[in-house]
Amino acid sequence: MNPESAGKTTQAERLKELTDKLEQGVRDLFCSERFKAYLRTAARFHRYSVNNVLLIALQYPGASRIAGFQAWKKNFGRTVRKGEKGIRILAPCPYEKLVERDKLDPETRQPVLDEHGDPIREQRYEKRQAFKIVTVFDVSQTEGKELPSLVQDLSGCVDHYAALTAALEDLSPVPIRYEAPFSQTAKGCYSPMEQCVYVRPGMSQAQTLKTLIHEISHAKLHAVEVKNGVVKEMKEKDQNTREVEAESVAYVVCQRFGVDTSDYSFGYVAGWSKGRELEELKSSLECIRSTAKELIDGVEQRCPELFPKSPQPDREKTQDEVER
Repeated sequence: MNPESAGKTTQAERLKELTDKLEQGVRDLFCSERFKAYLRTAARFHRYSVNNVLLIALQYPGASRIAGFQAWKKNFGRTVRKGEKGIRILAPCPYEKLVERDKLDPETRQPVLDEHGDPIREQRYEKRQAFKIVTVFDVSQTEGKELPSLVQDLSGCVDHYAALTAALEDLSPVPIRYEAPFSQTAKGCYSPMEQCVYVRPGMSQAQTLKTLIHEISHAKLHAVEVKNGVVKEMKEKDQNTREVEAESVAYVVCQRFGVDTSDYSFGYVAGWSKGRELEELKSSLECIRSTAKELIDGVEQRCPELFPKSPQPDREKTQDEVER
């Protein structure tokens, strides 16, 4: 059934309500504590879209593992407790629509003409993307069989420091140098001119990992083209934006792997976001999400002994795993 015609008014109203909540949520997000709460949620649901991470954070800030009502029962032997209020998120609902369009030559991609010189028309199905609202529940709203422990319950003392560091070094787009950076006070830096990352030696394991992730994020997100010692491409983002993005990625990845994040401070985020357009804020959120996801997935793939495959509700290929 075509989603455009099924329950159109009701569904459109519900989607608008949720979209309005998202836009206001983005504008209200950038204060220190709310932003931290959002990033903590992003660490638990790093494969989810920005919109759905924000919806989860707004409706159920403490959520750790989510699935639909039937998924909990069928796949995990757990039932949702009576009276629990669900979390509404957006799920993709692809469909095909019959449209009429000019027939194109497969080689030139130009319209094919008839004997009168008019474009030949043809009917074909085109893929369209719609979204529907689905309701999910957090594990804390359910009861039943015990679930496997989450991989992010690693020791705060970074017991797996060597493996995590090696994986991050492998993921870095530039070499890592454990040498003092140019600044006397900086813990590390990304040098676009030298195409490398500096990390100050002699720091604690937790601080070294945080700095390493922060600077790798710079190298991934904010690289510039350098030729013969000359910068060929100017940076589009200002320094404050670059720092917010790199620090946020480091916070999400550290949260995911149980590395101590108690000394992080996001007091400057409110000032950075003031006066910025909604699309610019959304763009930074997407940069943070995609980079954190890439690093988390990369580390888990390179350290299978630390992160064994186990059934997790937030990874099930059901309507609960969504991207927008």
